[in-house]
Amino acid sequence: MYSHLLYWAKENYTSIVFLNSNQATGDPYSSGFDAILAVGARKHICPHEDNIHAFSALKEFANQNKDWIFGFLSYDLKNQLENLKSENFDGIKMPLMHFFVPEIVFLFKKNEVNIGTLKGNEFFGMHEKLWDKASNFTIKTGNRVVAEFAHRVKRDDYIRNVEKIKNHIQKGDIYEANYCIEFYSEKAEIDPVDAYLRLSYNNPAPFSCFYRMDEKYLISSSPERFLAARGKKLISQPIKGTMKRGNTPDEDERLKSKLFNNPKERSENVMIVDLVRNDLSRSAKKGTVKVEELFGIYTYPWVHQMISTVSSTISSNFHFVDAIKLAFPMGSMTGAPKIRAMEIIEESEATRRGLYSGAVGYIDPKKDFDFNVIIRSILYNCTDKYLSFMAGSAITIDSEPENEYEECLLKAASMAHILDANLY
Repeated sequence: MYSHLLYWAKENYTSIVFLNSNQATGDPYSSGFDAILAVGARKHICPHEDNIHAFSALKEFANQNKDWIFGFLSYDLKNQLENLKSENFDGIKMPLMHFFVPEIVFLFKKNEVNIGTLKGNEFFGMHEKLWDKASNFTIKTGNRVVAEFAHRVKRDDYIRNVEKIKNHIQKGDIYEANYCIEFYSEKAEIDPVDAYLRLSYNNPAPFSCFYRMDEKYLISSSPERFLAARGKKLISQPIKGTMKRGNTPDEDERLKSKLFNNPKERSENVMIVDLVRNDLSRSAKKGTVKVEELFGIYTYPWVHQMISTVSSTISSNFHFVDAIKLAFPMGSMTGAPKIRAMEIIEESEATRRGLYSGAVGYIDPKKDFDFNVIIRSILYNCTDKYLSFMAGSAITIDSEPENEYEECLLKAASMAHILDANLY
């Protein structure tokens, strides 16, 4: 069903976001919908200039629109929050931010779909003709030509950079930094919808996303929640700790136990949990920040992950956009202390992150919201035929550079697989 809708959307609209839980179960903070598709931009904001403060623009936009709002936050918004810069190569060229009020919203729940726009706070109209046209749209899969992939950072350079980061840790500059590398093709022609459907099939994830902004695309199978609001409650679920899947159920259980008991992985996770607690405390009602789950082990098709859950109650002194701003960028993709870690990341990496390690999500009419972390994702500039995906790992004093490199390749495997890319 979703495939016909996405091809219909791509044929007719240049602003599209599809958020798909892949029928994830057991998430107590779920919106209650299996998937949401928003198409067309009745209103939008897209600050391109660094002198336009994006979070202030978003706050004003949210206050003016009591409707569904969808959009993304680029990692490079950090430069507006702190005295930081982003001067590395950028092949995708996404703007710092894009949010829009859609023309049409499709809300999927079990075997039902509600379709409409909002008037006040009430849905109107079940557009049967529209549904028939969209759900029965003829699929015309495009060509797929992906030139050989290149590594922006070679293995030897990666190892040297990890050693430099560890030297910063030894000197006491930081405790941990998330170091990422890019894999790219400069002559790629893909069908973005087909790529998303195959990625979602091969690596179903609870914060999966397809995003189109003009001729730029995000194709994501993210497993991570950055920040959600349910009423006054804020929830963040950082991922730190990765282990490969086993070949048998027994091996899987052994590997899960190994991940749970690994001192390095637990150290990584607890450092980021402390950072997230600090981030949430900046907008929280006093005494409400708590760790609801520490070192939870969750299984996905390609990896096991260690996930913790931190929550708080937002203070009445803060607008919900302020809470997002005060927690951004997410600690799982930066390091600790956050500002110094981001400076070292900029010095160490060779690619401007842009939307990678940013966030995509929604703000609903009640001002509840949910944003993911853009990892396990493909970015594609159709006009320039530039395709990119990145992967990273947390560098600590105990990191073995060769193992960290292998972890990057493991995390990149799901994207490489659907593009027939050999990263070795």
